[in-house]
Amino acid sequence: MKYIALLRGINVGGNNKVAMSDLRTCFEEAGFTNVLTYINSGNALFESDEKDMVTLTRFCESVIEKKFGFPVVVMVISQPDFEQALENAPKWWGDKTQEGIRSEALFVISPTTTKEVLQSMKVKPDGPDKFAEHGQVIFWSLRREAYTKSVVPKIIGTPIYKQITIRSSTTVYKLQALLRATAQ
Repeated sequence: MKYIALLRGINVGGNNKVAMSDLRTCFEEAGFTNVLTYINSGNALFESDEKDMVTLTRFCESVIEKKFGFPVVVMVISQPDFEQALENAPKWWGDKTQEGIRSEALFVISPTTTKEVLQSMKVKPDGPDKFAEHGQVIFWSLRREAYTKSVVPKIIGTPIYKQITIRSSTTVYKLQALLRATAQ
């Protein structure tokens, strides 16, 4: 089965440096096949026969820590779950026809749930943020000039923030394209 591993908190501010070529080698040495990496934020696509998500996630975290010498939280999502989430994304999310819109996906790290994350953010129905959720993914959009009024940056540094990893809609759609290209 195909998976995406989303590494949290690497290559930020010069800390926890992980070259994507080294991450690819790490995953290949761990026995994963058809390994690809995409941009420095820590996105690895791979195949594995392992079906248990907890086991697979813990194994990824273990091999990364062993290879690089520091712990990294990883969110692993299967291709079917990833595709299903995107099929259920709202029409307004990632809409490239609208200028000045920021769209990102918050991938929630188990066992935390999307409901817990949204409750922690104290989402206001009349706020500038738009949210939708599916599975372990929260779709988030807002006008760029409203960022300072958003509830999302307010969770930075809180315990719940450590339970998510964020990717832009551009990155998410590129990961989808890479997953589909490897199916050929």
